[in-house]
Amino acid sequence: MKQSLGRATAVLAIATLALTSCAKSERDDSGGGSGGGTFVFAGSAEPVSLDPFFASDGETFRVSRQIFEGLVGTKPGTADPAPLLATSWDVSDDGLTYTFHLRDDVKFQDDSVFDADAVCFNFDRWYNMPESAQTDDLTYYYATLFRGFATGDRADEAIYDSCSADDATTATITLKKPFAGFVSAMSMPAFSMQSPTALKKYQDDGANNPRTTDYSTAHPVGTGPFELESWERGKQVTLDANDSYWGEKASIDKAVIVAIDDPKARADALANGEIDGYDLVGPADIKPLEDQGFQIENRDPFNVLYLGMNQKAKPLDDPKVRQAIAYALNKDEIVSASMPEGTETALEFVPPAVNGYTEDVTRYDYDPDKARQLLQEAGAEGATIEFNYPTGVSRPYMPQPEDTFNVIRTELEAVGLKIKPTADQWDPDYLEKIQGTEDHGLHLLGWTGDYNDTDNFLGVFFGTSTKEWGFENQQLFDDLKEARGLPTVEEQTPLYEKINQEVMDYLPGVPLAHPVPSLAFSPDVQGYEPSPVQDEVWNTISLG
Repeated sequence: MKQSLGRATAVLAIATLALTSCAKSERDDSGGGSGGGTFVFAGSAEPVSLDPFFASDGETFRVSRQIFEGLVGTKPGTADPAPLLATSWDVSDDGLTYTFHLRDDVKFQDDSVFDADAVCFNFDRWYNMPESAQTDDLTYYYATLFRGFATGDRADEAIYDSCSADDATTATITLKKPFAGFVSAMSMPAFSMQSPTALKKYQDDGANNPRTTDYSTAHPVGTGPFELESWERGKQVTLDANDSYWGEKASIDKAVIVAIDDPKARADALANGEIDGYDLVGPADIKPLEDQGFQIENRDPFNVLYLGMNQKAKPLDDPKVRQAIAYALNKDEIVSASMPEGTETALEFVPPAVNGYTEDVTRYDYDPDKARQLLQEAGAEGATIEFNYPTGVSRPYMPQPEDTFNVIRTELEAVGLKIKPTADQWDPDYLEKIQGTEDHGLHLLGWTGDYNDTDNFLGVFFGTSTKEWGFENQQLFDDLKEARGLPTVEEQTPLYEKINQEVMDYLPGVPLAHPVPSLAFSPDVQGYEPSPVQDEVWNTISLG
């Protein structure tokens, strides 16, 4: 999941200060028993918008999943696609036509009807997005997956062709080129179905900042089990149960989402009874919370943490130096020192559950002597390398970046490299430096998969030349483009296995681990269903 630059840490500090007076009072209103009540949850940051199409961050998507739904969901506890607003779908043999059969008992929260016309309105809205909104910051996922819009620089690359409402419960999407991951991608909150009535009334896609319109801040309308009561910026998002929801209605009356950026502060808020649960538990907080009787729920890891290498920064352009760095790393020690129990070391840049994963790749097992030999052969003994790492952040794939950095620095210095540490605050500096400039060397970063498709990992990392990696490898770029364009997953599998081998031979970075993301809850919370792709909808929750 692409990480948003979000709002300033100062805003999060305000939210933390407000938490005791606000969230505590909300919990006091919840009453006893197993019915009703208010569920107070802490994320690590505020959402950037309440229109999920203009977002790419997990905190926006956490809220979006309560308000909105897509044609496709995920099977509980997995990243695999499952029916949601569409009960089933048919795919043509050439992979260009998708016919979705829709539920006929669904209304949006503004009481307008969800039907095939609404589906086509949403698809056509995305495709015809004004050029002012065609930026990575605003429309990252659509541009990445659909390759372009009706207008703009990449219009000739766009793979969307049309949507037709065959009848009220049948919508047919036609693509110009095959995209085997299309159905899985439709489970992402960015592609949620939104009320055409509300969009026409409150949203302005051509606004200077469509994330701050009346729709994006006060009037988002979907079909989900909760609807917006209010978003008090810098304080909290409050949701009400949708009494007209077509599916399993929520047991709780309200859900409140607050932002607390520091993991220890989130743990303290739970221990003090100020919140009912929170995400991204720090590894050091897990046992103390369990000892106090709090619940820890783990998501199955669907992520990867990696040590990136910018080949624009010498000597990282030398494959022997990259190999030496890989051999210098004791991944077991890195995991033990800075990641939750149950975290697995990574063999390649995709987790084992993803299509194309293969154990038949070049391995770089811990061998400091071999690392020293390779550095000597490269003439890089004693070389100084900048090592960038973030502060002020905890991500599912990177729970304690400073601790991870310290272990890796020690291991690299042990084979003779000189490390120049460079720390940047995650928000707003780190991602901009790593992904937007060439002014960095080694760096810690990672990715949480959005849906179960190999392109969502390998294509994101290595599908084209980027400033993060700083290399040109046209063979790799072409192979990924070919794999993405195949019409079925079965046809993609052998090519993705070959690409995983190709990547680990080329070694643009070192995949380190698949950390286990943990959530914590009070003993009263029942029915929370963790998801590897964070498809966690709160209508299953009750407060005992």
